[in-house]
Amino acid sequence: MKSNILEMKETKVIELEEVAIRFSGDSGDGMQLTGTLFSDTTALLGNDISTFPDYPSEIRAPQGTVGGVSGFQVQFGQKQVNTPGDNANVLVAMNPAAIKANARFLEPGGTIIYDSDSFTEKNLKKANFATDDPFAECNLEDYFKIPVPISSLTQEGLKDFGLDNKSVLRSKNMFALGLVCWMFNRPLDYVEEFIKNKFKKKPVVVDSNIKVLHDGYNYGLTMQHMTPSYLVNPAEIENGTYRNINGNHATAWGLLAAAEKSGLELFLGSYPITPATDILTALSQRKDLGVKTFQAEDEIAGICSAIGASFAGDLAVTTTSGPGLALKGEAIGLAVMAELPLVIVNVQRGGPSTGLPTKTEQSDLMQALYGRNGESPVVVLAASTPSDCFHYAYMSAKIALERMVPVILLTDGFLGNGSEPWKIPSMADMPSITPRVAKDSEEFQAYKRDAATLAREWAIPGMAGFEHRIGGLEKNITGTVSHDPENHQVNSEIREEKVQRVVDLVPELEICGDEDGGDVLVVSWGGTFGHTASTVREMRMAGKNVSLAHFNYIKPLPKNTKEVFSKFKKIIVCELNLGQFVAYLRNELPEFNYYQANKVKGLPFTVSELKESITKLLED
Repeated sequence: MKSNILEMKETKVIELEEVAIRFSGDSGDGMQLTGTLFSDTTALLGNDISTFPDYPSEIRAPQGTVGGVSGFQVQFGQKQVNTPGDNANVLVAMNPAAIKANARFLEPGGTIIYDSDSFTEKNLKKANFATDDPFAECNLEDYFKIPVPISSLTQEGLKDFGLDNKSVLRSKNMFALGLVCWMFNRPLDYVEEFIKNKFKKKPVVVDSNIKVLHDGYNYGLTMQHMTPSYLVNPAEIENGTYRNINGNHATAWGLLAAAEKSGLELFLGSYPITPATDILTALSQRKDLGVKTFQAEDEIAGICSAIGASFAGDLAVTTTSGPGLALKGEAIGLAVMAELPLVIVNVQRGGPSTGLPTKTEQSDLMQALYGRNGESPVVVLAASTPSDCFHYAYMSAKIALERMVPVILLTDGFLGNGSEPWKIPSMADMPSITPRVAKDSEEFQAYKRDAATLAREWAIPGMAGFEHRIGGLEKNITGTVSHDPENHQVNSEIREEKVQRVVDLVPELEICGDEDGGDVLVVSWGGTFGHTASTVREMRMAGKNVSLAHFNYIKPLPKNTKEVFSKFKKIIVCELNLGQFVAYLRNELPEFNYYQANKVKGLPFTVSELKESITKLLED
């Protein structure tokens, strides 16, 4: 934390450029809600923010154990913020397990606020501490520790509300939120309004939570002698209307915008799967916009219903994560052969199989590129921030509808659950979407192609004069099933070339840094953007000759990729897997030598990790 100490009356106020706070406790302690409300309040004040919800990978882990710890980290500042921060400057810990789980994610010399009521002998044993001093065991002696009896103060504050003890303790996260809001000069208005709206049918819940929220804030006022108050000024941002949005909701809204722009109804056929379910949930709430959602009995039914909807003339979408994408493989092959527009959103998670269902990983690139029977090429895109999931969902729909091809959009758990401020665009400024609906019945042939794009026309059932055969078998130009080996060869090549010609919709690859070349080009894709961009920015400020090329369009690659790569002495590809994108690049552009930086821990990169790898490459 960079600081400038100011004296205001008797209260010490420290002005910060940026700060990272981590809220942590049991799954039932409400840490995700606490972090989200603090983040939304901070975004409304004009700070740039980035968040990282960290859910436990165990389902219903025993209370008080490390396996059941849930965390939420937010970094906010008065300058551009691209990541949730490598480490937290402030940890709010609701139990001993939260200390053990997060000790390694704390910035040296940071502040720990903890519920002293929960640090009992029983809870210390649950967290596998060997002594009664968890801070010494975790090497946290030099940190500024603030014990607060959060549980007992919550009980005292609500003793006259007639609530049972379990209901009372559900509100202790609001005490912690109120305290942190005081520390960082956040107003309580937004939180109060949220509580009133969420629990409007339960007045006692509204009153009790608001009471505890103010109790926490007022406790901060009385503990000024223990810790200063902090001030983080608003960031300088472009004028416009903003909202805080996570990647899954941005994806849903991008699809809604594409449906409106194309003049089509939106259909989503999906099976719930972590961490993609929120897209299905968000779209199921938009019947007012004509959205049709179908929660299928399994992944195969989900995508097959979407293919049926595409055949019937809808903007058709299916959503999933890695294991579900595997199950959808055969049906994607059907959509490729039928040449129907379809958007497949894959919110990647740790793998293989179920792996780490709540953790992030760039685990499915190879599956997206090649994971189907035979030659089944699709367009592959990858979003890079929570807010630009909107843009790439929109572009995925545009490409699918205009080129009559399935498109896989890759996001990940870090993007889907993370949030940041998003400038709401005007629909008038969005690119046009013109579906390739057949118009001339006299000239129509099912697989007659546009000369420039190789896309066939979209004939909807019920359109008189456009009757045709469709399915997964090879066909000739009229749609008649064909067993001619020469025809299969030609059509296989055409389907691949059709995907490659999408390159005319792909913007050229941009370089963040020296456009004329240099010592090291950092290459990344998808959700690693924030960390690689922050790394390159900091290294360039330190005088290092390092630049960044970040990819959102994977297949096809931007047409100037080879030209960009040729300008740099060394290329290092950074990704959250063991080398899937670098393997793809070696196949597509084998003339270059690639170095690698890889991580598969279910966690995002840290800037310090990337700096270490790139610095070593510079010194070799």
